[in-house]
Amino acid sequence: MNGSTATLYGPEEEEMTTLHGNQGYRGVNPTSPSNFDFHFQDIPSPRPRVPFRAGHTASPRYSPPEYASQGWLQPTPRTSDVPEAWANSPYDSRSTSPTLYQNTPVQQSAQSLAPLVNTPASPGFSKEWVQTGASSIARINDRDDAEIWKGWKRWIFFLTPFLTFGNTAIYLFYLGLRIYCIIQAQNAAGISYAGAWVFVAIEIAVAIPSLMHNCWTMLALKKRGRAKLRLTGNDCPTVDVFVTCCGEDDEVVLDTVRATLDQDYPQDRFRVIVLDDAKSATLEDSVNQLSAIHPNMYYMAREKIPGKPHHFKAGNLNYGLDQVHNLPGGAGQFMAALDADMIPEQEWLRAVLPHLLVEPKMALACPPQLFYNTPASDPLAQSLDFFVHVIEPIKDALSVAWCTGSGYVVRREALEEIGNFPLGSLAEDVATSTLMLGKGWKTAYIHEPLQFGTVPEDFGGHLKQRTRWAIGTVDTAFKLKFCIWGDAVRQMTFAQRFSGFLYATLSLYTLLLTASLFAIPIILLWGKQLVAYANQDELHWLIWACFAATLSNRLCEFALFIPAGYNTGQRGSRYQLWMSPYIAICIVRSFMLPKWLGGQTQAFKPTGSLGSTLNERDPKTRKNLFVRLRVILFNYMALFHFAFVYVTLVAVVISSYRCFAVASGFKGVVICLITHAFWPPLTFLFICTSLWTPVSYAIDPPSMPEREDLLTRDPKTGVAHPTTKSKKIAFGGQAAWFELQYTVATVATILIFVYSFFW
Repeated sequence: MNGSTATLYGPEEEEMTTLHGNQGYRGVNPTSPSNFDFHFQDIPSPRPRVPFRAGHTASPRYSPPEYASQGWLQPTPRTSDVPEAWANSPYDSRSTSPTLYQNTPVQQSAQSLAPLVNTPASPGFSKEWVQTGASSIARINDRDDAEIWKGWKRWIFFLTPFLTFGNTAIYLFYLGLRIYCIIQAQNAAGISYAGAWVFVAIEIAVAIPSLMHNCWTMLALKKRGRAKLRLTGNDCPTVDVFVTCCGEDDEVVLDTVRATLDQDYPQDRFRVIVLDDAKSATLEDSVNQLSAIHPNMYYMAREKIPGKPHHFKAGNLNYGLDQVHNLPGGAGQFMAALDADMIPEQEWLRAVLPHLLVEPKMALACPPQLFYNTPASDPLAQSLDFFVHVIEPIKDALSVAWCTGSGYVVRREALEEIGNFPLGSLAEDVATSTLMLGKGWKTAYIHEPLQFGTVPEDFGGHLKQRTRWAIGTVDTAFKLKFCIWGDAVRQMTFAQRFSGFLYATLSLYTLLLTASLFAIPIILLWGKQLVAYANQDELHWLIWACFAATLSNRLCEFALFIPAGYNTGQRGSRYQLWMSPYIAICIVRSFMLPKWLGGQTQAFKPTGSLGSTLNERDPKTRKNLFVRLRVILFNYMALFHFAFVYVTLVAVVISSYRCFAVASGFKGVVICLITHAFWPPLTFLFICTSLWTPVSYAIDPPSMPEREDLLTRDPKTGVAHPTTKSKKIAFGGQAAWFELQYTVATVATILIFVYSFFW
């Protein structure tokens, strides 16, 4: 997953061959029983080696292996190049690469790093603090997220699995009661309540994602016990850090590079390698200047032949993995990667690497992607806070941590076993960690704020990013048979298989959710009774069950959202609704439409011609209201959202008018209203306010300061890190408005519940 502003990885990648089921992953041995059954049909010839462009010329001693007839890249054993010292490497990445940085051999044994140091180390961890001499691993805290959230919040979150179980049971009882009452009403009246059946079907459709998540959340009973560790000393493992970029602004990339070079890690034990897929001459010059000061700085740019697949970010990373063999000393024992805009904290490597060193089967460790340019209220739900603070820790407790695309450190041996980064997917990060789990490796999620990047600053960029993630997840799931069976997932546990199945299914579920949204204004305009019952007692039970389900759901949400923040969780719920049509359209185009009808695997692309960007978050250069509305409503297809909200509200008004015109007495009007449009918790209100998000964003986009104003920069070194304030999402007017809407719906549910005792 990539938080970079270049959300499709690079503009020139859009002309690439589209991805279909006939493409596969590169690098798996065809004689292995764990092969996939799909291959490349048009396999490119080995890429020519190009010289490095930072004053370091590549040695020609290593040539890429030939492709086998089956379509897989055959890893060539390099035993002749492996010195004796490699087998005794204290960090034991067991890579087939030769030991690198041979002028600084590691003295320590592997066993000396396994035991944790019991005495806590200093919390400062500045470069001046790092001890000289032998390395060790300090245990800073029993929990890696101890400083993120603590106190009473932990006690309440501990109740989440139990609250979730209770909420699920109550809701299933409520749905069962609804269906029972419809059947009873039909038997008593001798007519069909079609409107009631459609309404309950919509309720079930909208509830399915929550119910599936509830099943996953209940697994949080398994406590997560990952400690906060630090690697101390200077005898550290060697690491090749790749900074992948493709067309981002030079200053954005250079801020990431400078912060990476400023790691509190021995300079002779890590390299920073810019993998530039855009071949920017100005970026190359800037890296050359840095390399004059930092001997561990390199620039690489692969040759991309028009008409041949370049395989997006995965191809760029694999190119870097091949080329580091030509650097002095060969490849590193570990590989790390950063997106172009992700600024790492100074202790990043020392915080992530220990989790790989203490566990020989740990293939990959990844911290969360956090952001410093998220606007107040986060109107488009770009922050990922619910995923990184709630979902990922639960997955990590169940040994299903994902590689989320930036900030991760990976063991070279594990990469080589799966044939390096898999090709043919828009989500190479998720595919990589999934394949590693399928081979019996472990992955870890390090719940510390160790990197901060930027979210897309325009509406179109956000759509491209999120639809690319969804398509990549589904595409990977198809190729891995939804992690249910097959050689590629043979060694996965039940929880790992369930996770892979769940998140792919949730992306596909947007098809059903979008279809159900179309039905809401139709049934309201239809004017039929939405809640059927045979007698007044049944209506009472329906209202009471609905009240219990609504209140238990609110309580469950409050507990579940605590690590990320209540408002963040609510934003995520609204996001699933308004984003569903975009994801559904891309899934249909990617996996259902034939090529001659426009089918192709790609992220969302605007219709028509968009001559210039909207600059909607820059108060000085943003386009006027008319242009913003025209582009977002028509080019970005938010006209569907506008029409849905307009028609639904008109239908509610018409339905309400009918009740006042037909029903008699206060009680009759109230019962008519709640059974025809206002059934608690006023679902149409939540859906309308959620679907209105793109329109409200076009009307009143958030204003953001210049990126430089969000950073604190060292005037001498140029190293910049986000300010404390920019790392947090401010509470804004939109968050207050949605909370008001939630409060109104909850109060209405309570009032209806109370009033039901008086008729």
